[in-house]
Amino acid sequence: MIQSMTGYGKAVVAYKGKKINVEIKSLNSKQLDLTTRIAPLYREKEMEVRQLIAEKVIRGKVEMSIWIEKDAATDAAPVNTALMDSYYQQLKSFADSHALTGVDWMQTLTRMPDVLAKTEVEVLEDEEWIAARAGVEEAVQHLVDFRTQEGAALEKKFGEKIDNIEQLLASIEPYEKSRVEKIRARIVDGLKQIPEAEYDKNRMEQELIYYIEKLDISEEKQRLTNHLKYFRETMADQPGQGKKLGFIAQEMGREINTTGSKSNQAEMQNIVVKMKDELEQIKEQVLNAL
Repeated sequence: MIQSMTGYGKAVVAYKGKKINVEIKSLNSKQLDLTTRIAPLYREKEMEVRQLIAEKVIRGKVEMSIWIEKDAATDAAPVNTALMDSYYQQLKSFADSHALTGVDWMQTLTRMPDVLAKTEVEVLEDEEWIAARAGVEEAVQHLVDFRTQEGAALEKKFGEKIDNIEQLLASIEPYEKSRVEKIRARIVDGLKQIPEAEYDKNRMEQELIYYIEKLDISEEKQRLTNHLKYFRETMADQPGQGKKLGFIAQEMGREINTTGSKSNQAEMQNIVVKMKDELEQIKEQVLNAL
């Protein structure tokens, strides 16, 4: 089965008045290109998070964010009343000694240094990290599920294109058989236009056979058929076959191009152009396959 490299996942975990948000999204890339934005409290766990993502995501341009939302009551800065009282005593004494009046003490005191500042340092507890890690795992799983759904759509599209190429390849056969006689007739007619020309009929037959063999596309058809079959088998394999599918598509292109170069008949060349168009659509989409 195929997975797409395009995906999105999100999870929200509640823990002691906090909302731990995890968001992850990915686009196509030749390798794993991971960018993280992690809340300072969880930054010490960055390597663990990266490893967890790498095991599940494998490849793609991935952006992952973890941020915390807190309840207003929990996040409110505590008032340092002892420090505020000390400031008041000093400022009141100064104001009285200088006969200062009309002072807005609440506004003045709340602007003093450290009165509303948080002095405690948050420490990551094991229980909180277990909750946060669960959020990361959930978001990554949502991303994988999204990729699997997109991959199913890709697989269906690839199947349709492979079917079209197989049908077009089969439609070449009638023209392939008739062109031998047309080539022979064209050469003979050409010789008849030169009455005085003398030639060895046996030698002409040998040269004609050699010429027709040069234009034979039996091997190209067989190899292309094998590549189409291998493409289907690879799609049904484990996820992570995107690069392999790309290589198979390249080989398919070589056989189609060679068939086109040997097709000296307009009808056959038209069919080859249609096959190229179908293959080009596969090549465009296979870049997004994991």
